[in-house]
Amino acid sequence: MASSVQNNRSSPAGFVYNCMCCKVCNRVCFRAFKWIPVLLIISIVTWSYYAYVIQLCIFTIESTVQKCVYLVIFHILLIMFAWSYWRTIFAEIQPVPDKYKLPERELEKLLSAESEEAQRNILESFASDLPIVTRTMSGSVRYCNRCVLVKPDRAHHCSICARCVLKMDHHCPWVNNCVCYFNYKFFMLFLGYALLYCLFIMATCLPYFIRFWKTGVIMEDGDLEVTKGEFGSAANAGRYHIVFAFFVSMMFAISLGSLFGYHCYLVANNRTTLDALENYQGRCCTPGKRVIAHAIKQLTEEAFRAPMFRGGADKNGFSMGVYNNFKEVFGNSPNLWMVPVFTSLGNGCDFPVRREHQLQTFTTQEAHGYESMGTTRSSFGDGIVYPLPRQDEDTESLLSSERWERWGERAQPYDERESSSYDEL
Repeated sequence: MASSVQNNRSSPAGFVYNCMCCKVCNRVCFRAFKWIPVLLIISIVTWSYYAYVIQLCIFTIESTVQKCVYLVIFHILLIMFAWSYWRTIFAEIQPVPDKYKLPERELEKLLSAESEEAQRNILESFASDLPIVTRTMSGSVRYCNRCVLVKPDRAHHCSICARCVLKMDHHCPWVNNCVCYFNYKFFMLFLGYALLYCLFIMATCLPYFIRFWKTGVIMEDGDLEVTKGEFGSAANAGRYHIVFAFFVSMMFAISLGSLFGYHCYLVANNRTTLDALENYQGRCCTPGKRVIAHAIKQLTEEAFRAPMFRGGADKNGFSMGVYNNFKEVFGNSPNLWMVPVFTSLGNGCDFPVRREHQLQTFTTQEAHGYESMGTTRSSFGDGIVYPLPRQDEDTESLLSSERWERWGERAQPYDERESSSYDEL
């Protein structure tokens, strides 16, 4: 009897211990699993080095000058590609500044608020001195329930990283990291150098690939017969690596070309993947198509909606012109544009906006001096002064009754739809 009582008493502790062990094991396995795409890319690049340097340049090409030229260009592209990839993976992603986090006292007020309007008032009061110009679809301050902070402009919560990320573009499994303000330049260089790397391998392998298929392979009765010739002897079976290198580089070049072109378009228009697409406005006739169209519309409006300003959604709200948009990512120094060194402008929290969306992005005390001049300074800290739209404070209030009547029956800022995983990718 005593032993059974002792076992019953010890069993809960053992159960908790086993649960903790399972959680730790699951966490470790999940972290290890996320590195599989990175290891796959590293293994492909390692094999490509063997196929190109050993099989093509050393064993196949006879001209010494051609060998040297190919090897020099290949290693330059490989070094820049690997350097950019390394910086993209291991870039230090800074957390959201503490000034955006709700103090314990404000959090208690927010949790004890009796209505959604009271919650909006609390957040509006806290965010009044923060440099934020975007809002939710319902016009309220963007707030993250998980991180307990007011979201800076263009920041989103990453469910994989379990944190809010500044100027988040997307979470990329091929780099096992969020592509965001702190590594977007490295990501662009990684795509560009990877594309050049693949194109160079494909172009230099093409003549030998053609010669191989002309002189080395004959199909007879469904069997593959390797004939003797300059490039097709059985002793040179290792040169099949050249054929595979050509095909692999071609496939990667196609996918990288489309992805790199898309992100060049985003850079030119100063957008991210999360705010790039317009709200879907599809019209369908059949009931089945209407259901699909409604699902697509909900997805695009929630996950890929354009930034919401006080005047409404505007996909070009942060665009300052192609050249200025390019400099925002790559910096002011042309000598460092193609080098994976961090040179992006700004701080990742506040950004220059178009003239019609310009708001006061500094403290109330500083605002009085600028209001007297009818101007506002750039949130970029570059000294540029822009005209400030002069409006009545009551008219400009986000909590005015007219504003909420205008939004009508749309979702409120703290319902389940606003805090869904689509909004916080």
